[in-house]
Amino acid sequence: MPKVYAIDGVTPVVHPSAFVHPSAVLIGDVIVAARAYIGPCASLRGDFGRIIVEEGANIQDGCIMHGFAGKDTVVGADCTVGHGAILHGCVLRRGALIGMNCVVNDNAEVGEDAIVAALAFVKAEDRIPARSVAAGIPAKVRRTVTDEELAWKHANLLVYQDLTVRSMKTMQQVEALTEAEKDRERFHFPTSVPLSELKKQNG
Repeated sequence: MPKVYAIDGVTPVVHPSAFVHPSAVLIGDVIVAARAYIGPCASLRGDFGRIIVEEGANIQDGCIMHGFAGKDTVVGADCTVGHGAILHGCVLRRGALIGMNCVVNDNAEVGEDAIVAALAFVKAEDRIPARSVAAGIPAKVRRTVTDEELAWKHANLLVYQDLTVRSMKTMQQVEALTEAEKDRERFHFPTSVPLSELKKQNG
């Protein structure tokens, strides 16, 4: 079971079809919608402002969500928040992708289907327009998301939505093996490839 804590009588809400990893921490005014995925060691602290994860979004391992009182920190439907990202008092619109180890700060907004590149810092009050690519410290809009990137982003989202189902059905705590089995199978997901590899393949 995930680490779920009430504070001041306010208890987190998790839809039955969402998956929250047992090592994740949810505190207070947190609302996790249907089919969402909350990864290992994620921290969603609703002890000041409300934390909202909308339907089908994924919050990957090591992410932090927090905000000020009276402010909602919102991850919109079908968003992807990459490993180790920090979201504070900000709003991500539907389908936005936040890269690994990004910071999105207070009152910032990332538009629908926008991509924020890994390690970027989105300053307080900034606006990243819909379907744009932002990168850097501070993050600046570089260009428009291509059709290829949009398709890749959607395919990756579906893999994570499937991971929600896989995790709910098959994940269990076990003892580690002492050695790998002979002919140990690898996971195989044809649509899940790094964007850099996809661009090489397509020339």
